[in-house]
Amino acid sequence: MLRTLKELFNTLAEPSPADRPEQQEHRLQLATAVLMVEVMRADAASGDDERTAIVRALGEKFALQADEVDRLFELAQSASRDAPDLQGFTSQLNRGFSAAKKVRIVEYLWQVAFADGHLSNHENHLMLKLGDLLYIPRGDFVAAKQRARAAAGLKPEGH
Repeated sequence: MLRTLKELFNTLAEPSPADRPEQQEHRLQLATAVLMVEVMRADAASGDDERTAIVRALGEKFALQADEVDRLFELAQSASRDAPDLQGFTSQLNRGFSAAKKVRIVEYLWQVAFADGHLSNHENHLMLKLGDLLYIPRGDFVAAKQRARAAAGLKPEGH
């Protein structure tokens, strides 16, 4: 697992052919976690529900132990505060994941957005932006949103 803030930002540098597989995996884990933190921060009333959704999603997606998830979450919060934009993170995911895996990540992001039972305008706007940055086809994006909404026990839109 990543250890320092310097390592954190080094992981966001362009991958080199000499990168070890675990370095590439750390880079993808961090980029995913940062986007989740960004969605959490988009809600002015974010709290334990969103954090729990992030921890659960990271543990599920990357099969990490609880202490590894906690460290990844901590690093993601630091990176989120210090990052000038989301492009570096989304480009990591675009290079490292297939279209199907990116759709699954978008579904996790929606789960974070719906974790408190409410989707704010800021969360929705950020999700639309992330969907575009990750090149998710609109139909897949909407389907991921609906699956996350149903998983949160919320009524479909328009009802």
